[in-house]
Parts: sequence; structure tokens; C-alpha cells
Amino acid sequence: MLKLLALDRFTILLILMVVLATILPVSGSAAHIFGVIINVAIAILFFLHGAKLSREAIVQGILHWRLHAVVFAFTFIVFPILGFMAKPFLLPLLGQEMYWGFLFMCFLPSTVQSSIAFTSVAKGNVAAAVCSASFSNLIGMFITPVMVSLFIFGQAKHDYDPTSSIIEIALLLLIPFIAGQLLRPLVFPWMQKVPSIVKCFDQGTILMVVYGAFSSAVVAGLWHQVSALTMFYLVLACSVLLTIIMLLAYYVPVWLGFNRLDQIAIFFCGSKKTLASGVPMAQILFAGQPLGMIVLPIMVFHQIQLMVCGVIANHWARQNDKETELDSETITE
Repeated sequence: MLKLLALDRFTILLILMVVLATILPVSGSAAHIFGVIINVAIAILFFLHGAKLSREAIVQGILHWRLHAVVFAFTFIVFPILGFMAKPFLLPLLGQEMYWGFLFMCFLPSTVQSSIAFTSVAKGNVAAAVCSASFSNLIGMFITPVMVSLFIFGQAKHDYDPTSSIIEIALLLLIPFIAGQLLRPLVFPWMQKVPSIVKCFDQGTILMVVYGAFSSAVVAGLWHQVSALTMFYLVLACSVLLTIIMLLAYYVPVWLGFNRLDQIAIFFCGSKKTLASGVPMAQILFAGQPLGMIVLPIMVFHQIQLMVCGVIANHWARQNDKETELDSETITE
């Protein structure tokens, strides 16, 4: 029993972050300061990822077009198809505005930092995850508004400017990553002496993102905007969607012949949706609409995906550690 609790320690921390955000959400100026702290942590995380990865691994990740194509297909084709298929069931249960939010969520790009962090925790192909998640988020700045215009409003909208989001991604993720690469000869020897540092930043950053994201949802009136029954339907719909997409993201890469490291990267990059980019886009694309109802599905889905991915990533990490340990014992014998 104690062993089981030890194995699920990170999961327990994730749950505690949700409970803490519900009881004591960060808001106002404190939320702004906490957001800055999260951004600094993310920048440090990507600096460490840049220092950790060899140049050869990064080049191989960039050139891994099959993996990127699969992640793109899950993010911008499979997710929307599932969203459309769910309309006959969800529209009567959630109402028009919340179903718009559910469909909008299906149009969003993948997360960046958590996809890469979970891939790293699970011992997957981090180089490919960096390239794939970043590409998904960048191209999503253009594809998502077009899909919203075509499939939700049925008319074009031209007032969405993705420049600021692209600049933010470059400043927060790409530049620290490149800096880590350039300073790798100096930083990597130190990292080898303290191998747990990247793992601590991976998990610590995820915990902060969970707390910050759920705090925003609580402050925005998460528990007051909808009835308990509607909330149950929404949580159920998000859970079913995540289950279906995760099953596909788990088995399809296996059927396509990807190795284990690539399977992990595809699983985490292809099964998640971004809250960080989703809310700002919603504020512009759905101006004049009931924004709270529209962003609620991505808020709920975001919490569920982080919780589930945290459990899976740590389970796979333990599996990998056990396999490595067995291989070492076999070689020794």
C-alpha cells in the first residue's frame, strides 16, 4: 500500500494543486506575479532541455516529418471530426454556446510546454516533441481562426492577429532552447552531476501550470456559471473525448511502426489542447458572445488532460526505469 502511494506521489500533488486552487485561487496582482514566475520556470525548463539534447538529436527531430504529420492529423483532423460527431448528443445537453466552446476546443492546437514536459518525464523523444508541439502551436494560430470562421460562424473573420502569440512562443520557448544548445558544452557536464534537476523542473512546472490554470477557472466563476448537471455532462463529454483520442494516439503510432520513444511523443503531443493560446483566441474570435460558457470546455478538458497525462507519464517512466534496471542486471549476469 505504501509502495502504491509512493508510485502515485506526483498524481497526489496534481490533485492537491486542484484542491488548493479551488480553496485558495491566486487572483489579481498575485495571479500576474505567479504568471511571471511560471513563465520564468518554463524558460528555465526549455533552457535545460536545450542543454540536455545533443545537436544530432535535434536535427533528427526536425527531420522526423512522419511523426509531425501524425500529430498534425490528430490535432487538426481527428479532434474536429470527433467534435462534429458529438453534436447530436452534446447540443441538447450543453446548449449552443457551450457546444461552440467544445467545438472550438477541438480546433485548438496542442499544448507546448506540458506536451514536452510529459514526454520528457515518460522518457520519450523530447527532440521530436519540441519540434512537433511548437509547430502545432504556431500553425494553430492561423488554422484555428479559419476553422472557427468556417465551421462555427460560417463566415470569414479577419481581425485576429497571431503575431503576438508567435513572438511570445519564440521568446519563451525557442530562444531559451537555443541558448541552452549554445551553452551545452558548459551546462551539460553540470547537469550530469545533478540528473534530477530537469525532472524537478518538468514536474514542478506542470504543478504550477495546473494551479494557475485552475485558479483562473475558479476566479472566472467555474462553479457558478452552469448547473451541476450540465457540469457533469461537460466533464463526461471531455473525459470520453480524451479517452477516445488517447486510445487512438496510443495504438495508431504502433500500427504505423513508430518506435517506443516516438510513440510517447505522439501520444502526448497529439492528445492535448492548449489553454494558454485558447483563451486569448476566444476573446477575439468570440467577441460579443458569452465568453465564459465558450472557454469553460477547454478549462475543464485542460484540467482532465493534465491529471491523466501526469498519471500516464509517471507510469511509463517507472516502466522504463524497471526495464533499464532489468537490462543492467542481465548485462551484469
